[in-house]
Amino acid sequence: MKLYCDPISTTSRPVLLFIAEHGLDVELVHVDLMSGGHQDAAYLAVNPNGLVPFLVDGDLALGESSTILRYLADKIGSPAYPTELKARARVNAALDWFSTQFHEYYCLFTCYPNMGVPHGLDAVTGQSLMAYGRTHAGRWLKVLDEHMLGDRPFVCGEAMTVADYLGASFVTLGELADFDLSPYPNIRQWLTRMQALPHWDKTYAAFTGLVAALRGPAQAAA
Repeated sequence: MKLYCDPISTTSRPVLLFIAEHGLDVELVHVDLMSGGHQDAAYLAVNPNGLVPFLVDGDLALGESSTILRYLADKIGSPAYPTELKARARVNAALDWFSTQFHEYYCLFTCYPNMGVPHGLDAVTGQSLMAYGRTHAGRWLKVLDEHMLGDRPFVCGEAMTVADYLGASFVTLGELADFDLSPYPNIRQWLTRMQALPHWDKTYAAFTGLVAALRGPAQAAA
């Protein structure tokens, strides 16, 4: 198997962490987003969408982080993607929830403009998007904190699932925006559990460095 990815990519990190935690034999091909490698002709010939991550397993080619996570978990029989019908439905629902409502208000509006995404975004529009996101993201964070997590250790209950891998990457993206998660104690405890995974620090090292680089000048100015 071969995974085209970039560790600074929010959607690559869940897959990279799953691969590392499960010791999977996957060839990692770095597609450098910062230099525009995802738009190189050679990569577009592999994945016309020009996005990462992208998995190739023989004659199967898959995009979309949540789909890749489910495929890999199924392939190795990982309990992170349960086979029992209702348990699997809960995981699927959580993956879809993170990828839709939460991703839109928290990631797209609140976090990404801090690094100029979409590319070419002017400062005024970026500030407007971030203000809008901060106003509305709390609704979804409250749902995650009080209803999806509550007093449970993981998003779908007592055991870690692929939904936790995806969700944790999305929530920690808030570090780009210096987002205050103190009103959400269950989320913070959940992230502490995820960040204690043996391969978390290595998987997230590039992202941590990016956050430090982006926030450093602002903190220095303050």
